[in-house]
Amino acid sequence: MSNHLVELIQSLGTPRLLVLGDAILDRYIWGDAERVSQEAPVILLRADRDEVRLGGAANVANMVRGLRAEVTLATVVGSDTNAIVLHHELERAGISADAVVADSTRPTTVKERFIGRAQNRHPHQMLRVDRETREPVSDEIATALLAKILPAIADHQAILVSDYGKGVCTPHVVQQVIAAARAAGVPVIVDPRPGSDYSLYRHATAVTPNRLETRLATGREIRTTDDAFAAGRQLCQQVKLDHAYVTLDSDGIALVMADGSAQHLPTRKRQVYDITGAGDMVLATIGVGMAAAIPPADIARLANVAGGLEVERVGVVPITREEMLADILANSRGAHEKVCSLDELEKQLVARRTLGQRIVFTNGCFDILHAGHVAYLQQAAAEGDCLIVGLNSDASVRKLNKGPERPVIGQEHRAAMLAAMEAVEYVVVFDEVTPHKLLERLRPDLLVKGGTYQRHEIVGWELVERYGGEVKPLGEIPGLSTSRIVEKLREPYRKAG
Repeated sequence: MSNHLVELIQSLGTPRLLVLGDAILDRYIWGDAERVSQEAPVILLRADRDEVRLGGAANVANMVRGLRAEVTLATVVGSDTNAIVLHHELERAGISADAVVADSTRPTTVKERFIGRAQNRHPHQMLRVDRETREPVSDEIATALLAKILPAIADHQAILVSDYGKGVCTPHVVQQVIAAARAAGVPVIVDPRPGSDYSLYRHATAVTPNRLETRLATGREIRTTDDAFAAGRQLCQQVKLDHAYVTLDSDGIALVMADGSAQHLPTRKRQVYDITGAGDMVLATIGVGMAAAIPPADIARLANVAGGLEVERVGVVPITREEMLADILANSRGAHEKVCSLDELEKQLVARRTLGQRIVFTNGCFDILHAGHVAYLQQAAAEGDCLIVGLNSDASVRKLNKGPERPVIGQEHRAAMLAAMEAVEYVVVFDEVTPHKLLERLRPDLLVKGGTYQRHEIVGWELVERYGGEVKPLGEIPGLSTSRIVEKLREPYRKAG
């Protein structure tokens, strides 16, 4: 499955998304919490650093940008200095503000957090001050916002609605956008505000509520995946959705389709440092995946990876495709996925090279895996980031004149044993006598071989050095070779005969 996820990430392209919702400017004031004030029984914070970040729908747009998609933000801000700062941050992030409307009657939503450090311990939030209004935007502002959104819908491959309940996502605005998007064949994915009324999201493509939001919307406690399936079916039926992604934090995502079919997509356990922003990251990933026409179940798998990486970070940090690739390659691959075809391996190496990894290649028969093989493969793996083993097929072994009884172990079992080794990342079986075809297509950074070889005796050395790769002979453990082991095993039978 991980190989499949790698290919999905590589197929995302550069879609364009529109994010509609409540933009928030997050301000952070960092400092040392030194003592109690003499003026009142409160902690005195000696500030030493200010920081601004994009929050709310603006954060979703920023996370979409982190996934290398183009994005337009549709929102309402005030006519104040905070709006100027927000515009500056949008420009710095490469987010289009073409659909941002200014309203002089309301403030730009700001959340100001005071973060204190004490005695070199982990910093903690001491106070949050919000500047906002939760009143729905006026009909005049809603009309102005729609005038910017509706003509641009056909220019986008997906629309995300990030509803934080600050007044931008009125029923009229959301329903107009959904209707126009449906007519244009553009999917709409909604991260709903907490509450019981989802009627304003009617006919959206999908919603992404968490456990609490799902309970508030359906009245069902979400303790098990079956609870999530039942709630998802209820939402699909009541809100007329194509499908629902019920996010279950450490339990992954429950995907429910309009026809009632459901699937649980689990996620691996993570070290959770901060859940802030995980929902926005999931929404952004689902949006980019849907814009790239990826099937819903695969979208959920990618969202699990992105959301999982987000909770491992402190603060709200956009997750990149490269980080997702690195996480999948490092943690999700079973031994059965290590054995792959040459075509599939080429695709995998594109991802590896995207991450700047050094590719090491070796080859051999590996008939009767022994300590000598293990030692040299571990040594080979230490030479780079990814070790590929080219394995001679049974037919290839026979062509090498190893004897009529060789190989002792068939290619499938030999490949499985190699794949079970932690040092080996990929195993590719080849039928030719030499690995030249593999080397021509894979172009490893380093070709190695264990044994008593000199550099120019390693098959394929001239090809690798021609394209700028390196060739390096590795040592051997004296007295250990497959041929000697086979002879030793046969010796008692010869004496008996």
